[in-house]
Amino acid sequence: MSIPPKETVERVDSQASFPVEDGKKGVLAGYEETAARAFDGFVVRKDLVGQVKGNAIVPSYVLEFLLAQYCATTSESAIIEGVESVRRILARHYVNCGDSELIKSRIYEAGQYRIIDKVSVTLDDIHDRYSATFENLGITNALVSDETVRENDRLLTGGVWCMADVSYVSTGDTGAKATSPWIVSRLQAIQLPRFDFDRYCRGRASFSADQWIDLLVASVGLDPAKLSRRAKLFQLTRLVPYVERNYNLVELGPKGTGKSHIYSEFSPHGILVSGGEVTLAKLFVNNATRRIGLVGYWDVVAFDEFAGRKRVERSLVDTLKNYLANKSFSRGDSTITAEASMVFVGNTTRTVPAMLATADLFEALPEAYHDTAYMDRIHYYLPGWEVDIVRPELFSRGYGLIVDYLAEALRHLRTLDYSGDLDTLATLDPAMSKRDQDAVRKTFSGLAKLIFPARDGAPEELEELLRFAIEGRKRVKDQIIRLDDTMAASGSHFTYMLGRVDQDHYDAARACMVPTQEELDYPQYFTSHSDADERGSGQRGGEELSDGLPKSDGVVNASGDSRPASPVFDRRALLKARAIPRRYKIEPSMGHSMPGILLPYLFDAAEIQIRDPYLRKPHQIRNVHEILLLLIQHADAARLPRVVIETCASDEDDYRAKQEATFEQLQQSWGQFGIVIDWSIVDDFHDRSIVTDTGWVIDLGRGLDVYESFTWSSPFDPRITLPHLRRTKEITINVSRDTEGHA
Repeated sequence: MSIPPKETVERVDSQASFPVEDGKKGVLAGYEETAARAFDGFVVRKDLVGQVKGNAIVPSYVLEFLLAQYCATTSESAIIEGVESVRRILARHYVNCGDSELIKSRIYEAGQYRIIDKVSVTLDDIHDRYSATFENLGITNALVSDETVRENDRLLTGGVWCMADVSYVSTGDTGAKATSPWIVSRLQAIQLPRFDFDRYCRGRASFSADQWIDLLVASVGLDPAKLSRRAKLFQLTRLVPYVERNYNLVELGPKGTGKSHIYSEFSPHGILVSGGEVTLAKLFVNNATRRIGLVGYWDVVAFDEFAGRKRVERSLVDTLKNYLANKSFSRGDSTITAEASMVFVGNTTRTVPAMLATADLFEALPEAYHDTAYMDRIHYYLPGWEVDIVRPELFSRGYGLIVDYLAEALRHLRTLDYSGDLDTLATLDPAMSKRDQDAVRKTFSGLAKLIFPARDGAPEELEELLRFAIEGRKRVKDQIIRLDDTMAASGSHFTYMLGRVDQDHYDAARACMVPTQEELDYPQYFTSHSDADERGSGQRGGEELSDGLPKSDGVVNASGDSRPASPVFDRRALLKARAIPRRYKIEPSMGHSMPGILLPYLFDAAEIQIRDPYLRKPHQIRNVHEILLLLIQHADAARLPRVVIETCASDEDDYRAKQEATFEQLQQSWGQFGIVIDWSIVDDFHDRSIVTDTGWVIDLGRGLDVYESFTWSSPFDPRITLPHLRRTKEITINVSRDTEGHA
């Protein structure tokens, strides 16, 4: 069957129309205007992917490949027409699993039909040929030529999204017994056929560094205007495995930060596999077939859901550790080298201070990988807890580079090495270990390739990347030192001096020190190493720990200077002294804060149960939020409470939907800061109370909604933030304590 010209899906260089035509609403950002001129034909509006995807379960790079043919323009009318064309192509040629028999019928009736599907190939050694399997179409034995497989060798492992012309030839028409009636007459992998690196560098020269970073972030699919500078660099660090060979990255953090997206849908050169499903044969080599595994075919192999309790083959762990260190693995008596970068992404279940106080930042890893030998092979630990939770408003609605074009640029950069540029910029601490230096150099090289492909970065711009690279490796080393006394003996040496400095003249006192963000945020957990091995036993220098925090006359900050200890224990002691059974009866007046009244009874609880039938409207639910605001300032950061809320449904359906949405926002907002909120809407009840696992029972009388309504005079009205400036209604609160079973 021939494909009508209007439905061709061959790559063409579309001409981006600029300036904006046909009344497109809004103004393009500076980087978008520059991109439209510098990369005409290779920019696309990122929100179009969502418009055309529908129920097609395909990676973003596949959809952008199609959109590039028709929508690589800033003309609104051309975009609308192009989107419709792509929708028609998907409707006609993308194979949904449920429509597989219909598509087979079309191939049978027409003799040939073009489809879009994920294709993998195996060698049929019985019939001496290659067989193609179409994931959604359900065909497992299609004939494919040797030449096609040689040109697309990644078909042999994992599968590749392709556009394929599939023919049906009746076995009775061949005059001989055929092995399959299905024949792949033409196959094209979804990726750019040609890439001009010189043009890419010329295009980059049109941007400032800030504009280029914004374009890269937008190309990934996020709105750079919604992200901080540090957040943008984290997103770019996720791309470093694509531009650096044999780069090892770990990202652990809370759910919903987009950890796996960049490896599953961003590039045709990376593959995302389940951390629990990987085998030695699949990853490295199958001894039975003598076929190399994923590391031989993909630029990036990412392990999804890598954290948690998993059963892992010991031989896989040993082989993986050897590969991470030496870029090679053994098969029998031979050694095989490969260039695939490794990425390990997983979810943490506890907050950073909780991990630092009782364990380490690698605690979420499977037990088989929770050892210093594995950790020491990691080049960069990306702190997922610092990455923004992906929300709809974070997605880009503007223009960015077409994904397959950027993917080819990254693959070309993979062949280059910019680590030597570090030598002209700065000198690393000579006491830094070889592995630490190699890790810093590889990360610096990767970030420099991404932001300055023409190697034209200014010294101050490159120094920012150097500091960022050092921080990620130092995060790894800090955790190793917590676990391994022998590593602690060598110390943590993560300093540098600008310019070329002879080793004999390196002055550590004048060198620039790079702390991790955790050191700055939680200095109380970064005491000397001699304390680290005593955290688990609850002792430090013969003194007891109080609430998981060390008692000390001083702490060491990120620059190594001593300073007086925080008066946190005095505040907590005062709060504990104020927590006594009593009856509060307050007349309508100002000067009373419900969070302040409740804090002494809540600050040291591990679980708080709130029952109030009137947590329905946003301002009522905000009363809970205000309690948590004060609570998090006084509770142990390593032991934040779980909050269980029960309330009743709003009487009106519209308010019910708003009530549920507000609770979900409350839950999501506090979850990323370590306070877990479980809320439920139950049958009507009247009593209003707060109960803690420490035994306090607080009868709230009229509940949490104790303030008279007021109208904000402006966004700066102090009553919005300070409850004691509001006028309360009449309040009666009874506090008692159930001492049975509680300390």
